[in-house]
Amino acid sequence: MRDPERTRTGDVMVAAGAVSGLLAVAAGAFGAHLLEARGTDTALRVFETAARYQMYHALALLFAGRFLIRRPSRTLLASCWMFLLGTVLFSGSLYGLALSRERWLGAVTPAGGLLFLLGWLCLGLGALRAGPAAPSAEGRRR
Repeated sequence: MRDPERTRTGDVMVAAGAVSGLLAVAAGAFGAHLLEARGTDTALRVFETAARYQMYHALALLFAGRFLIRRPSRTLLASCWMFLLGTVLFSGSLYGLALSRERWLGAVTPAGGLLFLLGWLCLGLGALRAGPAAPSAEGRRR
């Protein structure tokens, strides 16, 4: 990856992680109020699981995106995409299941979980394989 391209991609992933974290907090609050009012404990637990895993992986995406800026690699980029797509499939399917009770959505959830696992694997491999850290803006000014 070229330097500006690497920085831009990493910045986009960090921004995606921030937006995902914001949405996880909003979804958690929304779900708690909406589903508690309906009196459905199972749906509330499913919804809370979706919000919790979305937040975990929003934080992972923030970290992986920042790491991608400092130590670019295809493996770290793959990790970012897997966290992002895993969130859409895993948390998205659970949100849909809790709100709509469409049972077929439960079949999508494991694919998102697999992407989460692969994302963590790629993050670990990327950390081991990454080249030297790119100079920080502060280091370049000296």
